[in-house]
Amino acid sequence: MKPWWKLALAALFVVLALAACGKDKQAEPEPSPTATPAPSPTPTIETPEPSPTPAFVAPLTGMPVEQPPSFRPFTVMINNYAAARPQSGLTYADVVWEVLAEGGITRLMAVFHSRDFSDPIGPIRSIRPYLIDLGEMYGGVLVHAGASNDALKILQHSGKADLDEIYNAGAFFYRDKSRKAPHNLYSTLEKLREGVRKRKFPEQVPTPSLPFSAEMPPGAAGAVNIEARFTLKSYVVSYAYDAGTGLYTRAINGEVQTDLNNNEPLTAANLVFLRAAHRVLDNEGRLEIDLYSGGEALLFRGGKVIPAEWTREKGDVIRIRKDGAELPFAPGVTYYHIIPGPLDEHVTFS
Repeated sequence: MKPWWKLALAALFVVLALAACGKDKQAEPEPSPTATPAPSPTPTIETPEPSPTPAFVAPLTGMPVEQPPSFRPFTVMINNYAAARPQSGLTYADVVWEVLAEGGITRLMAVFHSRDFSDPIGPIRSIRPYLIDLGEMYGGVLVHAGASNDALKILQHSGKADLDEIYNAGAFFYRDKSRKAPHNLYSTLEKLREGVRKRKFPEQVPTPSLPFSAEMPPGAAGAVNIEARFTLKSYVVSYAYDAGTGLYTRAINGEVQTDLNNNEPLTAANLVFLRAAHRVLDNEGRLEIDLYSGGEALLFRGGKVIPAEWTREKGDVIRIRKDGAELPFAPGVTYYHIIPGPLDEHVTFS
């Protein structure tokens, strides 16, 4: 047997060791649970809504329309003599052609197709063979008051869709007593459509379409001010480009040309100048204009100019091409001008 004091000493060591272990356990901190970092919020990327694709696009302007045009085009001969200005209805036209008549005076042919309106159209004047050709390019109903002898021979007994105030459709025109004859003959879309139904012309025919694009074709140079002369030095057509609207405002001899219906200036998104051969036929100065052989052209759009050429196939509209490829127009109205000589002599721009 061990001495009692050895047993007491051993017991004391056990007690002290247990006490020391208890202190170590109390001093040791509880391990904290590992914190899971909060996930970073995913940035919200707003996807822009795509522009709605228009249900329909007007074939002669490239502009969206709520529904297809309900009627074939009307191609109306508009007087451009000084006493006839300001004209009515031109701000509603899809396309406008400016072409020489007699004596250096130009005539306008306005093509109405994609927009409905009730305002007057005019003053309406006579037609020429080349204007018949231009109007029929669009499948248009020819609207005029009389014709040159050659044009009359073409139209009489031809079965063409033709509303002539003098010979076959007087009831669908009217005279405005506030203006002097012969610069006071007018009509409206409603009256012209009534005339088509009365004459039993087709209300719908195939309408050619033109290429349109908001993108500028390559090879364009800056040109924001344009002046053009036909034959008379006293008659100058000019256009000024507005970058804010993307449109050219038309002026004659420095005076902005407006629409009598609404007092708005005549504007266009595209300007085309093309050279065509002119031949004088008689002492009255009546003309023959070659609308098939093609030649040099200038296209102005977006404040720029693109040298080009014009071509035409039988049964088609005049097309504007560069290096063989057809040039697209900016969506909107187009004004064409048929020039009788070299463009660099008749058209200037800066």
